[in-house]
Amino acid sequence: MNLMVINGPNLGLLGEREPEIYGTTTLSEIRQMVLDAVSERAVVKWFQFESEGSLIRIIHRYRKWYDGVVINPGALSHTSLALHDAIRAVGKPFIEVHLSNIHAREEIRRHSLTAMACRAVICGLGPSGYVWAALALIHMTSDLQPAGIAPGKGHEAGKKYSDC
Repeated sequence: MNLMVINGPNLGLLGEREPEIYGTTTLSEIRQMVLDAVSERAVVKWFQFESEGSLIRIIHRYRKWYDGVVINPGALSHTSLALHDAIRAVGKPFIEVHLSNIHAREEIRRHSLTAMACRAVICGLGPSGYVWAALALIHMTSDLQPAGIAPGKGHEAGKKYSDC
């Protein structure tokens, strides 16, 4: 499997930026956690950009290479319809990740435009959210099924669940 992990603005400062919210783990350490968890099952490309245009370009440029994407758009989650459209346009599974629980934060952070284009959202689990997202994408895009869940029993790829 080919997996891409994309990080948005200010995430390069993890470990020193507002550690009371985002913790002390650096983006480089999170990258290593993901690689340790999935390297036997996936090839991973890792990116971090400060600008919306760069994020959109990378989504477009590698669209024929990756099978799924873990994305932490940072603050662009709450403002970028263009990023939402780029995610939808490629037709591949994306899982949005946030280190903090965005639903327990300021009102402006409680709504994500980009999440509406993603298969799932993981928030509030800190750095391990990236690992869970990568593992979930591996299961979604392979013939492997999580233990106890058979195809056709509520695990169909692409199915939207509105009453969760």
